Amino acid sequence: MPFSAEILALLLPALTLLGLLHAIDAVMRARTPQGATAWAISLVAIPYLTIPLYWIFGRSKLHEYVELLREVQRRRRDEHHRVGEEADVPAVVPPQSVPLSQTLLESLAEFPFSRGNAVRLHIDGQVAFPAIFKALESAQRYILLQSYIVRDDAVGRELKQILTERARAGVRVCVLIDSVGGIDLSSEYIDDLRAAGVEVEFFRAGRRWFLSRFELNFRNHRKTVLVDGEVGFLGGLNFGDEYRGPSERFAYWRDTHLELKGPALIQQQIAFGADWLWVTGRDLAGTLPTATIQPQDQTVLLLPSGPSDRHETASLLFNHLISSARQRVWIATPYAVPDSAVMSALKMAVLRGVEVRLLIPDTADHHMVYLANFGFCAEAAEAGVKVHRYTKGFMHQKVALVDDEVAVVGSANFDNRSFRLNFELSAVIVDRSFAAEVEAMLEVDFSGAAIFDSEAYARSPFYFRALVQMARLFSPVL
Repeated sequence: MPFSAEILALLLPALTLLGLLHAIDAVMRARTPQGATAWAISLVAIPYLTIPLYWIFGRSKLHEYVELLREVQRRRRDEHHRVGEEADVPAVVPPQSVPLSQTLLESLAEFPFSRGNAVRLHIDGQVAFPAIFKALESAQRYILLQSYIVRDDAVGRELKQILTERARAGVRVCVLIDSVGGIDLSSEYIDDLRAAGVEVEFFRAGRRWFLSRFELNFRNHRKTVLVDGEVGFLGGLNFGDEYRGPSERFAYWRDTHLELKGPALIQQQIAFGADWLWVTGRDLAGTLPTATIQPQDQTVLLLPSGPSDRHETASLLFNHLISSARQRVWIATPYAVPDSAVMSALKMAVLRGVEVRLLIPDTADHHMVYLANFGFCAEAAEAGVKVHRYTKGFMHQKVALVDDEVAVVGSANFDNRSFRLNFELSAVIVDRSFAAEVEAMLEVDFSGAAIFDSEAYARSPFYFRALVQMARLFSPVL
C-alpha cells in the first residue's frame, strides 16, 4: 500500500474510536436528549468533521469555574457582609404589589436584595460615556473595568488615556477583556496600558494552554466599571466608537447603561473578583465597596450568570419575569433566539391576558442571528406577542420591564448564548419611579419601530424562509 493509504488505514479506526468516546461524553453531558442524540450520531457518523466542533461547542457547563467561584465567595463574602453591617443597610421587605419571588431570585443570585441604592439610566453612549469617564477620572483608590470589547479607536483611546493617567497617579487599575471579543485589540494598546502600570488581562474559559483554544464557546460578556467602591456601571455598552451613538455602519446605535451607587456594588465587585481570580490567580485585596446608603433608597439585586452556575440562571430569570407578569412584560434585546421554556412562558403570558411586547433591531450586525430572529418573530407573533422591529438604527440594549415596579438592565441577551454559555450580569430593580423611567424610554423606542408582519413573512421567498429555519438549527450556539 502507498504510504498515504497506510496512514489512512490507521487514522480512520482511531477517529472512529475517538468519535465513539466523544459520543459517550456527549450523552453524559448534553443538556437535552435532543442535543445528546444529535451530537452522538454526528460524532459516530462523521467524527473527522464533528470532533473539532464538539471541542468548541459541545460543552454547556464550565465546571472548573464553580469551585473557583465558591473560593472567591468564601474569601470575600464575610468582608462584604461586614461592610454592609457597618453601613447599616436596611432590610428589604418587598411590597405586596410586586409579583416577583424574592426567595427565588435571591437563591439564584446567592445574595440578597439590598435597599439604600441609587440607580440612574444612561440612554445611549453619548450620555453614558461622559458619565463613565468622569467617574474614572475621579478615582483615588482603584478602578475595576471589564468589557467584552475594547477598540483602539477614539473612544478606546480616551479610555486608555484616563486609565494610564490614574495608574501613574498611584490608583490600582485592573482591566479584564474577553479573549474573543478583544481579539482585534492591538498589542500596542495593551503595551501602553501595562507600561503605565495598568493590570490588563484577557478572560479565557480554559486554564490549560492547549485546551484553552477550544473553549471559545464560553465568553465573558459582562460590562463592569467600578470606581473606589463608590460608583459602578453596567449594561450593554462596550468601549468602541460605534457605541457612542452615531455609527457609520448603522447610522445610529441605540443602547442603555446603568449607573449604580449603594450596597448593591458589593455583589458587582464579587462578580468581578471571581473573574479576576479565575484569570490571574490573584485576589483583589484592599478593594472593598463603601456601601454608602443613598437617599433614593432603591431596591436592587445584581444577578451574575454563566456556564458555571448550578442552575441556568439567566434563562430562569427571564422565565420568572415573564411568568410573574400580571399586566405587561416588555423586553428589548438585539438577539431574540430563546429556548423552548422561555418561548412557552411568553405564550402562557399572552393567554393570561398579559401585554407582551418584544423590541428587536430591524437591521443585522450578525447575519446568522438576524435570520434566526425571523423564525422566532413568526412564532411569537402567531402566539400574540407584539413584535416591534427598531428601524432608526441598530438597537443593542438589554432591558426588561414587568408591570409598574420591576425593571432589568444588564448585559444578557434574550438568547441561548446568554442563557447558558456567556458570563453575564443583570440588575433587577424594584422601584416604581425607576420603572416609570424605563417605560418612558421604551415608549420612545417603540415609536421608532415597525410591527412585525407575520403575513408578509409567510409570503417571503421560499429560499429566505429556508435560510431562517436553517439558522434556527444553530440557535443553541448563536
